[in-house]
Amino acid sequence: MQNEVKRQEPAPIRWNLPVDEQIDLLRRGVVDLVSEDDLRRKLAKGAPLRVKLGADPTRPDLHLGHAVILRKMRQFQDLGHKVIMLIGDFTAMIGDPSGKSKTRPPLTLEQTRENAKSYLEQCRLILRQESEVLEVRFNGEWLEPMGYADVIRLASRYTVARIMERDDFKKRFEGGVPIAVHELLYPLTQGYDSVALEADVELGGTDQLFNNLVGRALQRDYGQESQVVMTLPLLVGLDGTEKMSKSLDNYIGLTDEPHEMFAKLMKVPDPLLDNYFTLLTDLPRPRIEELLAGHPVAAHRELAREVVAWFHPDADLDAAEARFRSVARGGIPENIPTVTVPAAELANSADPERISLVKLVVLAGLEPSNGAARKLMQNRGLKLNGEVVTDAQASLTREQLSQEGGAVIQKGKDKFARLVLGS
Repeated sequence: MQNEVKRQEPAPIRWNLPVDEQIDLLRRGVVDLVSEDDLRRKLAKGAPLRVKLGADPTRPDLHLGHAVILRKMRQFQDLGHKVIMLIGDFTAMIGDPSGKSKTRPPLTLEQTRENAKSYLEQCRLILRQESEVLEVRFNGEWLEPMGYADVIRLASRYTVARIMERDDFKKRFEGGVPIAVHELLYPLTQGYDSVALEADVELGGTDQLFNNLVGRALQRDYGQESQVVMTLPLLVGLDGTEKMSKSLDNYIGLTDEPHEMFAKLMKVPDPLLDNYFTLLTDLPRPRIEELLAGHPVAAHRELAREVVAWFHPDADLDAAEARFRSVARGGIPENIPTVTVPAAELANSADPERISLVKLVVLAGLEPSNGAARKLMQNRGLKLNGEVVTDAQASLTREQLSQEGGAVIQKGKDKFARLVLGS
């Protein structure tokens, strides 16, 4: 179940902060800055900068990995600069080959625009909404009307040799893995976005450094002042090895409920704590070092409270922590979703006094299908009233569902549902 998140009221914008202080704030967590001298010079002019972040909405849901770069955008906004949330509705149809070992299936324009609705709604959890500091654009505005001759002219401004310097292209070429021509055009297409928007700064993950530098070069070629390129690290997920990703199930969603977000943050691997504090909180460096030097549990607790408070300003943090402690001790929390099992479900069963536990897992929304529910049970991932159930043929009786409090099923560490019989 997704939780509707209420945004914090933004603090006043700090207009005209001295350049050195702006640089100190903006450098936090940054990996590449090309270049600091250029950024300093742009800031010294005293005019608000145009700060671009391009995002191809290939998925409609966001997690804390996305929050890293959105928080950097928010820092620019808090300093009075205008950030441009550029939705790559057109470039998503090409498919960004960055870091990919094979051609990525393209999306339709309709798919990208549908995904963008959810994407933008979640971005609002972090970004300020004042028109002075936020602009939302779609690159289909200028890319879709381009004709074949326009594409040829754009392609003439960059060489194949420079495109092939990109590590993923180089590895695929040397390994005999096909590279489609449209993939070679992607960096140019993304770079042209910076020309169209006259960006002063472009943000991106470290995997976007090459693409963003192409934009810097194209701006020079089009007679514009080159953008500053700023990259941030890709947040490592809860598995401690791979970047945070929903497909790898190592993520913390921006719209996770407070208790769920708290519990996941308590599981962040110890070696990643410094990174999470730096990229996802505003705690000063001395405080972070103090926490890291102390007990890991205390550090996790403060991390969880800081991050949850940002996305859920009205959340009861003490209750979220108490729930985590209860579950960690093998207990069942008090406030869990109640799922009413229609009496007709039993009537339609082979035995009207029993109903398959597999079916109930799906009915409760803990798994999307019977097959997934059976696999969950075979992997010892399901509990019934606190006891592990591995028998995929298990069932619950009408009496069990009718008793006071019903029956509680649990997926993994912190996914619960209370099953009660309806009329």
